[in-house]
Amino acid sequence: MSPNSAEPLSIFIVEDDPGFRETFIDIMSLRGVGAVGAGSAAEGLRALRDARPAVIILDVQLPDIHGFDLCRKIKRMAAFKNTPVILISASPQFNDPRDRVEGVLAGAQLFLTKPITVEKLWSEIDLLLRGPND
Repeated sequence: MSPNSAEPLSIFIVEDDPGFRETFIDIMSLRGVGAVGAGSAAEGLRALRDARPAVIILDVQLPDIHGFDLCRKIKRMAAFKNTPVILISASPQFNDPRDRVEGVLAGAQLFLTKPITVEKLWSEIDLLLRGPND
């Protein structure tokens, strides 16, 4: 699915920073993009039962589970095995290339570091959904 398809674009974000999460959701709404958020892995997994997002964004450092583990759980779910996942982290401890590789092995398509603007995150989402042929 691309951002230009007739089907409305939906993004799901699991982020424990309510300010970032709500700002992201608000800005996506202004762009005409549906976005839903959760503040923890448990809340996110419950909400995903009823969601079919085009992209899932996961914070690496969540209060109840590591983002890599959450990514693995989501990718094992049949409904989301082909849904792109973006991992984001504010911690410099996850800037090591080995951590980025672990994120990709967990099933993520991208690993981005904070601070990141919502505009930069949107441009990465847009590029990811457009694919290499667009």
